[in-house]
Amino acid sequence: MNYVIERREEEKERRREEILDAAELVFSEKGFDAATMDQVARKARVSRALVYVYFKDKAALHLAICLRGLRTLRDMFETARKKHTTGESQIRAIGHAYMQFSEQFPTHFAAMSRFEASSPHMALGDPCGSTLEMIQAGQKVHEEMVLALATGMADKTLRSDLENLMQISITLWGFTHGTIQLAQTKSVFMASMGISKESFMNQAVELVMQSLINRNGGGKK
Repeated sequence: MNYVIERREEEKERRREEILDAAELVFSEKGFDAATMDQVARKARVSRALVYVYFKDKAALHLAICLRGLRTLRDMFETARKKHTTGESQIRAIGHAYMQFSEQFPTHFAAMSRFEASSPHMALGDPCGSTLEMIQAGQKVHEEMVLALATGMADKTLRSDLENLMQISITLWGFTHGTIQLAQTKSVFMASMGISKESFMNQAVELVMQSLINRNGGGKK
């Protein structure tokens, strides 16, 4: 690639990331519904027209933030998985990694939650391919869970009768995601009952583990 063209592409990517950084801040401060493209442009210190060069609308910005979140989450799952040797400990670590992700990247988690709650009829073939890219990134996240489940079946720390590991991964995601959302929205109520957010989420992970572990004994944890 020509040096000038390469530099131009690098500059375009840098500007796009800066606009996306600004959008994250605006969404965090204003909320997705109240945020505007004008606010994003001002935060990024660029013209409104330039924002539209990179993102056709606010929905495109939203998807780009979701994609960032999924890629970060996949990296966190991989790191958590590789720190442990048995499938049981890997699954438990991945559950805690998801909870850590929601705390460390709240804007990403909120954006992803909004996407999951959107219409199931969103087109897969949108002009920029954002939705399809989201689905592919989501698959990579689940593949980390599938690897951990398969490891657990092989080392006998998890049940040997688990079937359709991708489906199980999606089920575990739904349970964990819902638990995190509940912990966020009902934290005051739970606190009034003497239940901390941390203990609530930790117990949720252990309840899930009880449905997966091999009760006949397995490999070394």
